[in-house]
Amino acid sequence: MVFAFLLVAAVGCGTTAALTYRAARSAVLEQTQNTAVSAFREQVDELNVSLPLDEASLRERLLYIARLGKPRPWRVYAEYGTLRVSSTDRPTSSVLTPELRARAHAREGTPHTSFQRVVKGGTPYLTMAVPAVFLPEKDGTAQPTGLVVYAVMELDEEEANIEAMVTAARDGALPALAIALIPALIAARSVLRPVRELRHAARSMGRGRLDTRIHAKGSDELSDLARTFNESAAELERSVTELRRAEARARRFASDVSHELRTPLAGMLAVTEVLDEDAGTLDSDTARAVRLISAETVKLAVLVEDLMEISRFDARAAELHTDEVDVADCVRKTLSSRHWTDPEQVHAALGEGIRARLDPRRFDVVVANLVGNALRHGRALVTVRVYVDDGAPEAPVAADGPGGSGGTLVVQVSDRGPGIHPDVLPHVFERFYKADPARTRSTGSGLGLAITQENVRLHGGTVRAGNHPAGGAVFTVRIPL
Repeated sequence: MVFAFLLVAAVGCGTTAALTYRAARSAVLEQTQNTAVSAFREQVDELNVSLPLDEASLRERLLYIARLGKPRPWRVYAEYGTLRVSSTDRPTSSVLTPELRARAHAREGTPHTSFQRVVKGGTPYLTMAVPAVFLPEKDGTAQPTGLVVYAVMELDEEEANIEAMVTAARDGALPALAIALIPALIAARSVLRPVRELRHAARSMGRGRLDTRIHAKGSDELSDLARTFNESAAELERSVTELRRAEARARRFASDVSHELRTPLAGMLAVTEVLDEDAGTLDSDTARAVRLISAETVKLAVLVEDLMEISRFDARAAELHTDEVDVADCVRKTLSSRHWTDPEQVHAALGEGIRARLDPRRFDVVVANLVGNALRHGRALVTVRVYVDDGAPEAPVAADGPGGSGGTLVVQVSDRGPGIHPDVLPHVFERFYKADPARTRSTGSGLGLAITQENVRLHGGTVRAGNHPAGGAVFTVRIPL
C-alpha cells in the first residue's frame, strides 16, 4: 500500500514536472524566438538594398545589424549569388542548414522570415533567414533582389534557464515524495489495523473463543466488514451454544434413561432365567415365546449397559484404572470367558512375554468387541494377533508408558469374510451406523465399535479399520507402551 501510494505520488510529481517543463520551455523559447525574429525582420526591411551590391558597404551594414541584435547580438550572414559576406571573420556559417536556405529562396518575393532551431556541437542555436526586397515607387509591389540575409543566435542562456527549471522540479519532487510517505504510512496503518484485528479475532474464534468481537467504528468498507464479522460471530455463538445445550440434554437423557432401565432390567433378567429353566416343560409355542423374550431382554440389557458406558465417555467421566499385565494372558482370558475357544472359529497368535500397563476391564472390552464383530459380520477363521512394533508409532505418544519399552503394542483382529465396503470404512466407528440402510435390526447394540474406539483413545492409542489384500476385514489397535 505504501509503495502504491508513493508510486501515485511519484507519477503525479513526474507528470506535473513534465508538463511544467514543457510549457515553460515552449514559453521561454517562443518568447526569445519571437523577439529575435521580429527584430531581425525589421532590420532587414531597413537595409535599403541598391543594386549592384557593394561588398564593403554590405559588410558594414551587416555589422550594424549584428550589434542591434535582440535579445542578444547576432552573427549575420548575407548571400547574393556567389557573393558571401558576414559580420564575422568567416563568410559562411556551418549552422545554417540547406533546409533553411531552400525555404528562404522559395520566398524571395515576400519579406517573410524563416527560422529554425539547430543544435550544433551540443550548443543550441536559433537561425533566421529573410529575403531582401525593394519597393519600386510606381506600384509599391515588393520585388526580389536575390539577396538573402541570415542571422545566427546562440540559445545557451535559454537552455541554462530550462535546465535550472528541470533541476528545480526534480529537487522539489524528492521532498514531495518524502512528505507523501507520511500520509501513505497513516493510510496504510488505518487500513491494516482493522485487518490485523480481524485476523486476531478469526484466530481467537478458531481457538474456541466464540465471544470474540471487533470494535467497529466509522462507515467505510472495513467497518462494514467488522460489523458483519461481529454479527456472524454472535450468530455462530448462539448456534453453538444451542447445539451444546441440545447435546448436553441428549447425553443427560440417554444417561438417565439407561440408569432408570437398569433396575427393571435386572428383575426382568432374573425372571427370564427362571423361565428359561422351565421352558422345557412348556408347550412348543410357549417355550419359543419364552426364549424370544429372554433373548430380547438380554439384548436390551446389553444396549443399556453400552448406552451408560458411552454416556460416561461423553461426560468425560471415564477413567483408567491401569495395572501392569501380561497382554497374551489378558487376550486368552477374554476369549475363554466368551467361549471363543474353538480353533476352527478363532485362532490366537499371541506374542509371549509382552507386558503393558493397561486397564484390564477396558482392554477386555476392546478385544471382545473386535472379535465379536468379526464373528458376527465376517466369516471364520478369525485371527487375533498380538505383537510389539518397535518402529515409529502411529499413535500420538506423549511419553513412554510405565512399562518403559518405548514401542507400540499392536492388537490385530482379522476375518475371512467379504470385507468392508470402501464407502462404509469411514463410518464403521460411528454410533448406530448401519452399512445396510434396509436392515432395521442388528444383533448388537450398534455401539460396540464406538466404545472400542473411546477405550483405545483413553489408553492414548488408535484403532483403524481396513481390508486385507487376500480378503476379509482387519481391525488394528495400536497402544503406546
